[in-house]
Amino acid sequence: MSADSPRVDFGHRVLVLRRRRFAVRLDRRSVIVCAVLAAAVACMAVLALMTGSYHLSAAQVVSALAGGESELIHAIVVEWRLPRVAAAVVFGAALGVSGAVFQSLLRNPLADPGIIGFSQGSYTGALIVILVVNGTYLQLVGGALLGGMATAVAVYMLAYRRGVQGFRLIIVGIGVSALLGSLNTWLMIKADLDQAMAAAAWGAGSLYGVSWSQVLVGGACVLVFLLLAGMLSRPLRQMELGDDAAASQGIRVSPVRLGLIVVGVALTATVTAASGPIAFISLVAPQIGRRLARTAGITLAPAAFVGALVCLAADYLAQHVAPTPLPVGIVTVVLGGGYLGYLLFTEARRRL
Repeated sequence: MSADSPRVDFGHRVLVLRRRRFAVRLDRRSVIVCAVLAAAVACMAVLALMTGSYHLSAAQVVSALAGGESELIHAIVVEWRLPRVAAAVVFGAALGVSGAVFQSLLRNPLADPGIIGFSQGSYTGALIVILVVNGTYLQLVGGALLGGMATAVAVYMLAYRRGVQGFRLIIVGIGVSALLGSLNTWLMIKADLDQAMAAAAWGAGSLYGVSWSQVLVGGACVLVFLLLAGMLSRPLRQMELGDDAAASQGIRVSPVRLGLIVVGVALTATVTAASGPIAFISLVAPQIGRRLARTAGITLAPAAFVGALVCLAADYLAQHVAPTPLPVGIVTVVLGGGYLGYLLFTEARRRL
């Protein structure tokens, strides 16, 4: 081969971790990207803990987290600000992975749980618990999960016609989402004024007032579902090649697809129960993570780190940059709406 010959790309380098009979292959670039994103999340978290009406230095924040500083600074950092920061990181990662699951499963960059109606179904279930049952947080999680799963079943059955195609499921999901939006509006109109105002503020997607109990319970649920998503990541990647190709590799397509839908809906429902529907993170995070890692398909880990960073940065903008404090969902709608327009524009140009 001459010196002027083009270089042949044999794929990304991988890291192989072996322990007895088990081996894990990790893409080297994805590992580096995740490490950089984790560092960015840590820096953004420290900045969020520093900023507020009582400004702190980075050294004071680190010392307070380590158990030092005065009672006042410890209370500001650990009891007041840290639950919101931790919720932004955990819930952002959950939304990123949920979006990655659905976009990979349906092989469509527009397969966002908010667009295809699953987030709206979780919101409907939680709204019924708030306005009708006046239940506890655990009941809110259960209502959001049941509402999301019922919506997923309805969309799946309506879109099924000798199999489920991604584009048909998205169109049906948009219609179901619009129907549920009307139902949610009717529920708030029929509710008491105080309950309706509280539900409307919560429905904008806000991390205001998130407590440690919500972070711990929601974080435990998210951790379980993230582990399940990791266990299903390998068959998910094989299913990107098509159902027939995945079945030829020994993948039980229908049970795996059902498990992935349950995990994706459960991640969205957990976040919705704690903070309301935070829109568009599950749309943008998987695509940004895929572009950063330069992988052929969507991978879960970069999507999780990007989701955490986007949610944390959006909440910081909503609290400290906006003229008045806003729900984080409003900022993510602005950012995600712009990215959705970009996706639609690029897809239209590609088909011309």
